Amino acid sequence: MPVKVKIDEDLPASIAQMFRDAGHDAMTVGEQGFSGYPDDRVWQEIQREQRVLLTADLAIADPRVHLPGTHAGIVLFRLDAESREGYRALARLLLSWPNIENLHGAITVVTPSRIRSRR
Repeated sequence: MPVKVKIDEDLPASIAQMFRDAGHDAMTVGEQGFSGYPDDRVWQEIQREQRVLLTADLAIADPRVHLPGTHAGIVLFRLDAESREGYRALARLLLSWPNIENLHGAITVVTPSRIRSRR
C-alpha cells in the first residue's frame, strides 16, 4: 500500500524520488515552496495533507511535543555523522521495511542498525 510522505528540507531531495520509484506519494518541503518556513507552518501543511514527515530534526520528532497517534506520522533519520549518502541509505532501509504502511500516526526512528516505531 502506498504511503504519503513529505521530505523535510534537512534531508536530500533525492529521497523523494526514491519513494516515488517505489510507488509511494512523495513530495519535498522545497517542492511545495516552504523552504525556510518556520517548523509550525510546515507542520500544519503536512497535517492538512495527512503525510508522514521524514526528517532529521530531533525537535519535531519529540514525542512529548507530538504524541504518537495525534498526527499523520513522523520518521526520524538518525546518523552518528550526517551525510547525504547516509540519509539515502536510511531511506533505502525504510523502503525495505515490511511495516512501512504502518508509519501513519507513529513516531518511527531509523538508524543504520534498526528501525523502531512508537504508536
